[in-house]
Amino acid sequence: MTKKVEFRVEDFVVYPTHGVGQILGTETQEIAGTELDLLVINFAHDRMTLRIPVGKAETSGLRRLSSRKQMDLALVKLEGRARIRRTMWSRRAQEYESKINSGDPISIAEVVRDLRRNSTQSEQSYSERQMYQAALDRLAREFAAIEKIDEETAILRLEKLMHVEQPNIENVSNDDEDNNIENQEGFE
Repeated sequence: MTKKVEFRVEDFVVYPTHGVGQILGTETQEIAGTELDLLVINFAHDRMTLRIPVGKAETSGLRRLSSRKQMDLALVKLEGRARIRRTMWSRRAQEYESKINSGDPISIAEVVRDLRRNSTQSEQSYSERQMYQAALDRLAREFAAIEKIDEETAILRLEKLMHVEQPNIENVSNDDEDNNIENQEGFE
């Protein structure tokens, strides 16, 4: 007794491996001698259109946007403390990638939380920054669609929840400036 999920034109949906898209409509195509009804989904961010057979939409992982309650649970995860594991990066990267591609906002929030860099931590590697940005973008797109705000505002709100410090140039101490002057004088 599975409940059939109905999708309507202009509904925002989440496809696990691509994130938030919008249903443009349905079309019928003949494939291998069989006529199939296809859902046409536009992913504006990726400039991509995806066609999924209507009968396979649910089994492919296509779902409606998360409820506000689900998103609130994801935001609670986001505010929590990062779980730092000492396993090899390649293994963690695989786990993070599978969480991002799951399409589950709570799992994606865990990735963002765990890869967020604090000012007290060492510099992230390129792949860590890329994975963090991919997870943040994916979460922000769904958050933006739920809250009916633009993506930039969503990212700012998510970063504010995580207490991400924006770089502040005015915090350079005089000692640092004096050291820079001494170092420059030695080269003249």
